[in-house]
Amino acid sequence: MRTSLIPGFLAAALPLLAATPQAWELSSYEDFLKGTPSGLSIGRQGRLTLAPKPSEVFASSQGAIWAMTRSPDGSLYLATGHAGKLFRIPPTGSGQLVFTAPEPEIFALAAGANGVLYAATSPNGKIYRIENGRAIEYFRPWTRYIWSLAITADGVLYAGTGDQGRIYRITGPGQGELYFDTEQLHVTALALDAKGRLLAGTEPNGVLYRVDAKDTAFALYDSALPEIRSILAAPDGSVYVAALGGSLVRQQVAATAASSGEATAPPAAPNVSVTVTEEGVQHGQPPTPKAPAPQTAQQPQPATGAPPITEYPGVERAALYRITTDNAVETLWSSTEENLYDVALNGNRLILATDRNARIYELSPRDRKSRLLSESRDGETLRLLADGAGFLAATSPSARLLRYAAPASEGEFESPVHDATTVARWGRLSWRSESCANCAVVLHVRTGNSPTPDRTWSPWSAPLTAAAGSSIPSPNARYVQWKAALTGAAGRSPVLDSVRLAYLPQNQPPTLTALTVSALASPQATPAAKPTAASQPAYSITVTDSGDAGPSSASGTPTQPVTRATSEQLQIAWSGDDPDSDRLSYKVEFRAEGQSAWTFLKGNLTETTYSVDAESFADGRYQFRVTASDAASNSAAASREIDLESAPVLIDRTPPTVTLGTPKRTGSATHTFDIPIQATDAASPLTRVEYSLNAGPWRALDPDDGVLDSPSERLSLRLSNLAAGEYLLVVRVYDSGNNPGLARALLK
Repeated sequence: MRTSLIPGFLAAALPLLAATPQAWELSSYEDFLKGTPSGLSIGRQGRLTLAPKPSEVFASSQGAIWAMTRSPDGSLYLATGHAGKLFRIPPTGSGQLVFTAPEPEIFALAAGANGVLYAATSPNGKIYRIENGRAIEYFRPWTRYIWSLAITADGVLYAGTGDQGRIYRITGPGQGELYFDTEQLHVTALALDAKGRLLAGTEPNGVLYRVDAKDTAFALYDSALPEIRSILAAPDGSVYVAALGGSLVRQQVAATAASSGEATAPPAAPNVSVTVTEEGVQHGQPPTPKAPAPQTAQQPQPATGAPPITEYPGVERAALYRITTDNAVETLWSSTEENLYDVALNGNRLILATDRNARIYELSPRDRKSRLLSESRDGETLRLLADGAGFLAATSPSARLLRYAAPASEGEFESPVHDATTVARWGRLSWRSESCANCAVVLHVRTGNSPTPDRTWSPWSAPLTAAAGSSIPSPNARYVQWKAALTGAAGRSPVLDSVRLAYLPQNQPPTLTALTVSALASPQATPAAKPTAASQPAYSITVTDSGDAGPSSASGTPTQPVTRATSEQLQIAWSGDDPDSDRLSYKVEFRAEGQSAWTFLKGNLTETTYSVDAESFADGRYQFRVTASDAASNSAAASREIDLESAPVLIDRTPPTVTLGTPKRTGSATHTFDIPIQATDAASPLTRVEYSLNAGPWRALDPDDGVLDSPSERLSLRLSNLAAGEYLLVVRVYDSGNNPGLARALLK
């Protein structure tokens, strides 16, 4: 039997709504981080409150603010790129330009107790001493970059350099010496701990050193991240270290090359080994003290290529470490998504600056709980500085200086866009909050059918203020978003803990695919009956090849029939699915060729196959239809169904008729026979004709017209060169249903 099909779908009923409500809720810290706060902070427990309000202190109009420091008189100094400008912001009054370096970048600043300021420039690093508005070249270490500066109470200046990773100790104009060679590429951070000891962070191996004396150092920590970016020494003796994986020094090198018009690449990592012991650092060869060369004797060496820093998604990208007085190290904060650029101490809280939307975090060192304090979406926050009751933050690329102090009086939070997967009917919006006198929490909703809010979305709804929830007035759509507006009073802030939005998704119809109809062989339903004792013959005869007569029955020896071992089943199979995961039931129908109405076969099926006795269908063409319904999971009004029809299926179980004409013998010497053959099938074209002599191999036979393509064919068979004897000729013909028709002839 041959089965062919062409899948087809029938349009279902008009769209209705499913009966299972769903809810979208934001309540955790991770949930709220997916949204966009403005003037709000996100607590670790998932609470929205008013954040410190940023106010602009100074806009430098430069490419970046690389460093900032405060002098004893309270003035702020900002080091910028890419024009080498240094700005001073007095305690009262506006900012002013105090120095423009010949070099394009000022990466580091240090302010002495006597009010003298030191500025380190790159490339072709130099250190300038600025006093009373006058700048002079103070020291030149003959290195390409100067990344960091630190100054002691007695005025000794330390400089961390690259691309040779050396630290210089400078005691006067032109009076400096190589203090320690880290044998890294860059010394990216310097600081003095509570005891006045020098701390140094490096790149690309991310090692933090404590340099106790000339050529003597102790490795406090070897980070798994490549760059130590910032070091903060706390009054209690603890040291906080910011490390990152997306190396900022590489970005600064690229910025330096761009601003100086040079096509340079970051320097290659030195091929040296460093062994750290309890006594200090031992190198592959004992370090030789190297005094700085005279300023007229050497030229800076060009940078060479270096392998780039590779970042992997899901791997730690930044971390904040705390090193206690007994050198124990613990990780207070880490991130796989953002880089940590700076850390500052604001009272008993740590402030962290990152590169993602200029985010600023607040962290408690005691319980290691953090909260998102601010997200200005102003690029990156590069530097932080404590400022009385608040702190200062320098951003890039806007190169603005912002002050964070008192909480804002109002703020907003926009949720991420939620996809209901299909057009939904909106229910109620409810939330949990804590209010205060004259404070308020109101929410707004908008909806649309594009993934990103645009002008095709509905406008923000009127304020929803009912604490127990409020019906959403926005039109039914696939996507929804809400925003919360918080208003504080008298320095106090309301709290928003969670928001829940209920909706009823549109019930989507089931899907049907791959409808097939095929014939399967099944065991014969009624086996041959065994003879009973009463029907046993009185005697029997068995004939053996010896010619002896054995026992025989009274009825003789009957001919044993060869019966058909199996009967056919017609199997109808399909694939069904539901996008809403509803339970599905199926109905199977058929109709014969020329019939207009469908005939019911079986309903309420939960399996995706159904079998029926093939003998229930006479030869001919039929179509089969399967209907899927999700009524088991939906109300009668909301249920959906869809059907799939097969292509016409030919059922042909009757074999062809084969007629052999009278064999004509020719050529008495060669024994040649010509046999005419007529083959006919009532339902389908013939597909194969073959013959066999004396139960030998089957041999194909072509029709007289050369093409076997119709229900009736004439064929001619010639058998030549037959030896003397008898031959049993059998001709077998197949139709499109693979039914065999046979005929035989005896040739003598």
